[in-house]
Amino acid sequence: MYFESQHSDEAGYLAVGSVVMNRLTSGAYADSICGVVAQKRQFAPGVMTREVKPQAEPELTTAADAILSGERHPAVKDAMFFHTAGLKFPYNNMHYVTVAGGNAFYEKRDEDGTLETPPPLPSYEVAMNYVPGESMLPPQFEVLIPSEVPVPIPSPDPAATASINPLPTPAVMTVIEPEPGAPIAIPTPRPAYDSVMLRPGMPATGG
Repeated sequence: MYFESQHSDEAGYLAVGSVVMNRLTSGAYADSICGVVAQKRQFAPGVMTREVKPQAEPELTTAADAILSGERHPAVKDAMFFHTAGLKFPYNNMHYVTVAGGNAFYEKRDEDGTLETPPPLPSYEVAMNYVPGESMLPPQFEVLIPSEVPVPIPSPDPAATASINPLPTPAVMTVIEPEPGAPIAIPTPRPAYDSVMLRPGMPATGG
């Protein structure tokens, strides 16, 4: 993201990062981020070994964390290609979507508008596959998703356990049966205005 966006800004970083993730989840490229970035004649040479300037690291790290968390540049869409902005090429399949970080991003589409490469996996589906359960991802992306999510169970504290009093015994309710033939007292319903302060002289009867 740093070298391909000409050390630009967060939007440029996110745009390049979105292309990397689009390639990764399309199934048409390598099955890891490093494999996608290091593929020959695809990205800037030496991106795996060149040094990043320290002053750029905070913003770059923020952008990288956002990409790995599922954020994408909204205008990149399904683009898996880009070149330096301002260049022109005589190809009819280059469908441009946005310009960011000094680059023009485009999708390769047929004359009928169909993508020439397998479409990438939407970022929200990638995020959903972090939920424990059976993965819906294609095989080339499953290597990035943990198969199990460990849930730490704290060990009991003996001192704390010993200090806990037992729960109080619940009270027993005694039911008294009325004598045969004895009248049963039925409570009188409370009127609707029982809790309302009435003005002087206003009748307390319903209409």
